[in-house]
Amino acid sequence: MIKHALPLFLFTILCFNSIGQPQATVFEGEFGITAGGAHYFGDLNNRAAVNRPKPALGMFYRKQVGDYIGIRAGVHYAQLGYSDIYSKNDYQRNRNLSFNTDIWEFALQGDFNFFRFIPGSNNYFFTPYITLGIGTFNFNPYAYYNNQKYFLQPLATEGQGSSVKENIEPYKTSATCFPVGMGVKYSINPYINLSLEAAYRFTSTDYLDDVSTTYAGSDAFPNVNGQPSIAYLLQDRSYETGNVLGIAGKQRGFSQQKDQYLFVELGISFTITSYRCPSAR
Repeated sequence: MIKHALPLFLFTILCFNSIGQPQATVFEGEFGITAGGAHYFGDLNNRAAVNRPKPALGMFYRKQVGDYIGIRAGVHYAQLGYSDIYSKNDYQRNRNLSFNTDIWEFALQGDFNFFRFIPGSNNYFFTPYITLGIGTFNFNPYAYYNNQKYFLQPLATEGQGSSVKENIEPYKTSATCFPVGMGVKYSINPYINLSLEAAYRFTSTDYLDDVSTTYAGSDAFPNVNGQPSIAYLLQDRSYETGNVLGIAGKQRGFSQQKDQYLFVELGISFTITSYRCPSAR
């Protein structure tokens, strides 16, 4: 009986000892949502004008690794779009191309705080931070003709796969992005934090706007039932504004620079904590 009583006694002592120790709250991470604006930069907006923002929404989980570093997984939905009519360049206004697209993005990012950050603390409730990472996103540019919506990638508007450019395949509607940005975080109380972040996305595609290389020319777009095809009408819309530009081999875009986009967002996050016994040291 003594043999069985001794382990029970020791277990009871350990339980009471644990209960008697103070519990420390440990900041584990955050779960949050974001909302703000998105903007496109590329062949139709090659002077980095910020004049046509569109909505962006996001959701993220951030795992805190120490007081200065967080690892974030996030998803975004955004809209992007632009038109040559917004340009101050006469050639671009004559080119008269436009696009819109929805963006779905998943990214992993590292967030690096300038200061120690502990939600609810009287001393460590605010910090600027930098963020960088890698992600993947889907896009599918479209344009309107006679008030009807047409997706541009299936139309091969630069003649991909045609007799003129038969060795060139249609571009993919998914690509890699590389977020780089800065932000600030502020802890309202131990449970809720606010943030403001601007993060630029470098990408691996030059077809976010469906514009990259050269015109394929009219031979790449044969008539359909004796009428110009919708691909022909959308690949070169300079006929609507002045001199026709779409001669085979003439520059349509600038393929040496990939397209990019920017998110500027406000965020609210909810603190995730755990409880641990403080170290005996």
